Amino acid sequence: MSVSEEPRQPTPAENVSAQRHAFGPARHLRSRAKVLPEHARGHNRALVLQTLYHSGSMSRADLSRETGLTRVTISDLVSEFIADGIVVELGIRETVGPGKPPILIDIDRLGHQIIGLDLSDAEVLRGAVISLDGDVLQRREVARPAKSDGAAAYAAVLGLARELVGAATTALLGVGIGTPGVVRPDGVVVSSPNLGWTDFALEAQLGLDLDLPVLARNDANAAVLAEYTFGDARSDFILIKIGVGVGAGLIAGSQPLVGSRFAAGEIGHVVVGTDGGPRCVCGRDGCLEAWLSVTRLRGEVEAHPESREAILRDAGARMAIAVAPIVTALDLSEVVLSGPADLLDGPFIQAATETLRARTLEGVFDDVVIRLTRQDDIVLRGAAVMVLSSQLGVS
Repeated sequence: MSVSEEPRQPTPAENVSAQRHAFGPARHLRSRAKVLPEHARGHNRALVLQTLYHSGSMSRADLSRETGLTRVTISDLVSEFIADGIVVELGIRETVGPGKPPILIDIDRLGHQIIGLDLSDAEVLRGAVISLDGDVLQRREVARPAKSDGAAAYAAVLGLARELVGAATTALLGVGIGTPGVVRPDGVVVSSPNLGWTDFALEAQLGLDLDLPVLARNDANAAVLAEYTFGDARSDFILIKIGVGVGAGLIAGSQPLVGSRFAAGEIGHVVVGTDGGPRCVCGRDGCLEAWLSVTRLRGEVEAHPESREAILRDAGARMAIAVAPIVTALDLSEVVLSGPADLLDGPFIQAATETLRARTLEGVFDDVVIRLTRQDDIVLRGAAVMVLSSQLGVS
């Protein structure tokens, strides 16, 4: 709809959606680069969309006040967004007093969807059609092929993605993938032994096969974005994903940390302790992943139910041993855990907190919080954030 056309009135569902998805003050991943004049328009586009996304519907005048951009700039950008189908006019806001009532605008939350893929499970590959607000609308899963069969793994991913594309009910903004392994910023999977991929251009290949924008990142790096955008996280934290393996995503100063080798957060194969420990899939003894994997913890608890608390406390303490240097080096505020609550909540977190206190400078890091995420489908939702950030500049 053009600016000159009659604005439609918001439906009750849209009014509820606008209220429910006003996330509070806009917060976005910071760029370390200065905004150059030639990049100003792109910066302003992202600022406007970021503000609408987190604050909900507002008038053009409201948007000008909120962003600090001139009304002329706002009017120009909003017209462009409406023409592109990104923003819609919802109707006139009721006002008391003289003057022309303002027209409310918002991101077209119902007009676009995102495909998210989570490849981190040991037995199945999961996917979902996701709204722009991170709500799972449709979900699918397929069996994960045998380990090390890279061609079969990709065929399964492609089939799952195509099924989800067919299940979408509106235009697709893109596809986000959270995959185990080391992943370069261009979506090349450097190494993912469990999926049989080495130097595999997952992002480019799937984008070509689907004819859609595709983003591929490490699963823990996807999860940390979901916690930052949709969760309760602060601007400096580490998210540790505990499942078949152990991985971590990092955000410091609202900036995701990837590392020069694209392996920041690969803490699963840090050896914790000098007392040996269980044999890891990498061939060494006592890796964090060998101690903390869900398979190992469940097996130990089921075999020795009378020692459940001691087993979980030992695992929590070992996690804190690995994490304490990271917390202190980066001055982090939180350690967020993603994994089975029945294993991680209680003795595990208690022991981890006690050990972290004992291994960091007293009086400086005593307020660091270790907690469970409140989010389900955290990798799928993080994959959606990747697409939002890439396509709209929203995070």
